[in-house]
Amino acid sequence: MDELEIQQRLISSGMSKGQASAKAGLFAQATNALRETGARKDDLHYFFVPGRIEFLGKHTDYAGGRSLICALERGFCVAAAAGDGPVVRITDVGRGDRVEFGLSAELCPPLGHWSNYPMTVASRVAQNFPGPLRGADIALVSDLPAAAGLSSSSALVIAVFSALAGINALGERDEYRREIHSAEDLAGYLGTIENGQSFGSLAGSKGVGTFGGSQDHTAILCCSPNELSQYSFCPVRREQAVALPSDHVFVIGVSGVTADKTGGALEKYNRISMLAAEVLEVWRTASGRADATLMSAATSAPDAVERIRVALRTSTQSAFSAQELLNRFEQFISESTEIVPGVAQALAAGDMEKVGKLVDQSQEGAERMLGNQVPETITLARLAKGLGAAAASAFGAGFGGSVWALVETDRAERFRSEWAEQFESRFPESAKRSKFFVTYAGPSLIEFVS
Repeated sequence: MDELEIQQRLISSGMSKGQASAKAGLFAQATNALRETGARKDDLHYFFVPGRIEFLGKHTDYAGGRSLICALERGFCVAAAAGDGPVVRITDVGRGDRVEFGLSAELCPPLGHWSNYPMTVASRVAQNFPGPLRGADIALVSDLPAAAGLSSSSALVIAVFSALAGINALGERDEYRREIHSAEDLAGYLGTIENGQSFGSLAGSKGVGTFGGSQDHTAILCCSPNELSQYSFCPVRREQAVALPSDHVFVIGVSGVTADKTGGALEKYNRISMLAAEVLEVWRTASGRADATLMSAATSAPDAVERIRVALRTSTQSAFSAQELLNRFEQFISESTEIVPGVAQALAAGDMEKVGKLVDQSQEGAERMLGNQVPETITLARLAKGLGAAAASAFGAGFGGSVWALVETDRAERFRSEWAEQFESRFPESAKRSKFFVTYAGPSLIEFVS
């Protein structure tokens, strides 16, 4: 399959022409790298696996809350071929690195190295789909900034799983058919590969070390171009889609402060997750109920939200302070039940002023109650609004990462340049590692076979 054919496949899936042309070149690099390893040349599997923009939904998914999400037009371009035995070989063309490991449930993935993610996938696949499995030769090239809050780690998980699933026809296995019936189900399952939980009868294992949910996987697998999708989680449920303004586009500002969940941000990220779990546990103890998620607890009765607040104020059994627990709950309930549906309604009505105000409220919750923002991301959001963005917010796990700004298309490039310049004047060291780029809300995962 030549570059022009690949470009046309991407355009027909909803990718803009310029980005489709760029991706076709990356696919050519991946194909050449794959063939240099001596991989099979027939029946090549190709995947474009995008990153995602969390428009809203800060740390809500694993607690059963809501998010507004979309894919973006950057991600992994992957070429894969069946291996001759149960061995997985992955070449990361950008890093100039290569890893090789067996397709075995007994793998011990190393924390702190990118191979943790593909090895965790391989181990879980071998555990959940017992019997003979074929390995794969995989080459990938990414234009998605790593550890930037754009979900590069989940995209890598999905890329490796997609290659193994395609080569082994996992979708035809009884184990798969019993539990996975839709793209949303698959997103939920892939989320459990990362957090180590079980998905129905597909038993969990160690995971990658993060206590996260399936928001990222849902955006990558289920979203459509030029719109935001509203989902609730645990399980993954599509609630509605809302079109983005046709005359606006996203500008992404990568702060230069890495948000690597396999590294220094891991403990801080997991602490926010544990706070949500502790809020739920305090409620369970006080109420005698067994609600599965914080969202189900908060919606269990008309007065449940106030009863949870009372339980948190009076609890003395938690390792966290009452104020920490209250802050975590207030941020969650505001984001999930007020801000996300409010923004969806305002977008549908074309009320961009209200969108901007509600997004500002979400950003304030992240800064004041989640406590997961750094000076660089706080400043990026402020600068974007000062430059006239309709709305702007940090997103992702936090403690670094990126900020999105929604800007009129005809001035997006000028905005990008001015935003970068103002950021550099305030944070010259972080600016050396920062990136600023324009993207539309793009298509979800694209797969084709040569």
